[in-house]
Amino acid sequence: MPASFVRVAFPIPVEETFWYRNPGFAPLEIGMRVEAPLGKRAKATGYAIEIADSVVLDPARIREILRVVDAEPLFDLEMLGLGKWLAAMYHCSLGEALSAMLPSARRERQDLSEEFDEVELSSSPLELTPGQRAALQGILAEPEGMFYLYGPTGTGKTEVFLQLAEAALAKGQGVLYLVPEIALTRQVEQDARRRFGGSCAIIHSRLTPSRKLAEWRRIAKKEARIVIGARSAVFAPIPDLGLIIIDEEHDTGYKSGTTPRYHARQVAMHRASLAKARLVMGSATPSPEAWHACLQGQIHRFDLALRPAGGAFPFVRIIDMRGREGLISDELAEALREAKTAGRQAILFLNRRGFARTLICQTCGAEITCKHCSVPLTYHKSSGRLICHYCGYSEPKPLACPTCGSLDLAWASYGTERIEEELRERFPDMSLARLDTDSAGAKGKLEETLRDFRNGQIDMLVGTQMVAKGLNFPGVRVVGILMADQGLAMPDFRAAERVFSLIVQVAGRAGRHRPDGLVFVQTRKPDSPIIRLAAAGDVLGFLERELAIRRQLEFPPAGRLCRLVFRSRLAHDARNAAERAATAARHLVEEPQFADIEVLGPSECPLAIIADNHRYQLIFRARRFQALQHFVKMLKPRIELPSSVYLEIDIDPVNMM
Repeated sequence: MPASFVRVAFPIPVEETFWYRNPGFAPLEIGMRVEAPLGKRAKATGYAIEIADSVVLDPARIREILRVVDAEPLFDLEMLGLGKWLAAMYHCSLGEALSAMLPSARRERQDLSEEFDEVELSSSPLELTPGQRAALQGILAEPEGMFYLYGPTGTGKTEVFLQLAEAALAKGQGVLYLVPEIALTRQVEQDARRRFGGSCAIIHSRLTPSRKLAEWRRIAKKEARIVIGARSAVFAPIPDLGLIIIDEEHDTGYKSGTTPRYHARQVAMHRASLAKARLVMGSATPSPEAWHACLQGQIHRFDLALRPAGGAFPFVRIIDMRGREGLISDELAEALREAKTAGRQAILFLNRRGFARTLICQTCGAEITCKHCSVPLTYHKSSGRLICHYCGYSEPKPLACPTCGSLDLAWASYGTERIEEELRERFPDMSLARLDTDSAGAKGKLEETLRDFRNGQIDMLVGTQMVAKGLNFPGVRVVGILMADQGLAMPDFRAAERVFSLIVQVAGRAGRHRPDGLVFVQTRKPDSPIIRLAAAGDVLGFLERELAIRRQLEFPPAGRLCRLVFRSRLAHDARNAAERAATAARHLVEEPQFADIEVLGPSECPLAIIADNHRYQLIFRARRFQALQHFVKMLKPRIELPSSVYLEIDIDPVNMM
């Protein structure tokens, strides 16, 4: 006899859950999705989190569920517990937490055969350097705990990860392998499938919902024992989890930009602790938070120094672009031609897509900005339109200044599309491809471009962050980093960290297999200490400098932050809500238990308007995380929000814009 009542959590910003009557037309278990009426909505999909034979409620007020969506549960009690932790940690509803964790497909895809057609099961573990061997043995000597593999790019962290995975699989344990970029997912997937065959499952945002659900089922049934994926893969329902790997640990892609605003590293730490598993992180540019934990002895660090493929660390040269015209220096152009003559390849990196950043009127100084956001529009020559990279608004390129009518419009900056055009004009004999969010949008385009470049069919690859991290191309001799100082002036305490990491990571694409790599760092700030430390590859020097600044400012890891963003289409509503919340917060910090909390703001967000929403922020800073969490929990009921205002709560924010 099926249970008569079911408690349902819906993916809405309301922490309450709801009881329904179960008419019993289909088997129902905890972890299944159901459809039920919700408020004035005739139908909404939620998650069954509890079933009971009776409830202490007025039966006349309990409505019936309409349909059971799943034939099998999507999550078990362990995953439900993870959802409850996620909701408490990041101050969202249980339904929102479960929605972020679970695939959303209605039907399961049955045919997965085409996903395995290219697999060659011939690869075997490579011979390790002494440093790799010491790291492998040291990690395997401990049954659980947190470990860090630190070493410059190309020193073989991936091979250590794979051999650790092999050891875990041999013991019947499940393995989770996280990477920050979809491009990296594919490369790691190929390496792992050559090593482990069809026991791999892939989870990332480009999968269709039905494909993601199919992978989810394979994982839960132990048909796949190693899960590879980007941020959301951290929730994969892996039985007997024994090893979690976080590659490129420093990457901001591990932080979710939507509710719940979780960090995959934090979730992985929690899962590893519960499962008594090993958590192994790695990067050539560790985050200050992870490095601080290593220095404190909370994470056991292993250092790698040699490039096992036989390459050497590249020669890096800073090119002062002040007073120069054009985007490509003469020194870089000469190196590109020499690489082509030698049958080698080049990567050019610019952290900005589009043809040019914006248009500025040379007569009145007006900038062409988005009608819905407080940001300049970016010109894309391929479509002939100015596009907002925040809300997607676009308009044709104007012939005259909308403010004063002047025809004297000039570009303020450049993007990858403009670089591509200049390179084609300057080097007509070289094959060239561009890799950014715009060019890689078509299905299969990303994989096709990377495959052609690896096979030597492309001489130069121009791109944004997609080409910056983790990719291993034996033919690359020259790397050019254009406008390297871009981003240093951003009003974000992590700006220096991001710029430094990008330069070091991109430079690491050169000379990975041969000792002749050349890197050109083009900048208008050649004396910047961040640029000089990055060009020298002085990771330890940068981290020492950055941690000293963070301690002085009590920013992470010296302190913990929570950011509240109030957004509304009505500017005064957003501002008033933020001011009322700030008043409530300052009253609350007068209590002795919250003496450690500092209230900063309210103020306009650096990006004050996005998609017609006005944004104001309030920041809380504390030395003790538990005090900060308790403070936010106590403050939430005291925040009065009109229906026109939406509140975003971001624990440990990564992006302060």
